[in-house]
Amino acid sequence: MPTSTLTSKGQTTIPKEIRDYLKLHPGDQIDFIVQDDGTVFLAPAVSDARELKGVLHRPGMKPVSVEEMRTAVRKRAASWAK
Repeated sequence: MPTSTLTSKGQTTIPKEIRDYLKLHPGDQIDFIVQDDGTVFLAPAVSDARELKGVLHRPGMKPVSVEEMRTAVRKRAASWAK
């Protein structure tokens, strides 16, 4: 299991194996998701909407285009910035 050491400034280096797995690049942002049981998950804060194709599909639902998804993401991000 990859590990990392925390510096006195609260910084750490994400091991290369994990950066590669999460497709992280310099400048990318990371979400830290804290569960009720105290478990913390690390995830890329932004991913390409095309990677989500079909994830939420339910029979009878109208498909949503990538552009419609991007528009929805931009609107949501703008509301969070306020």
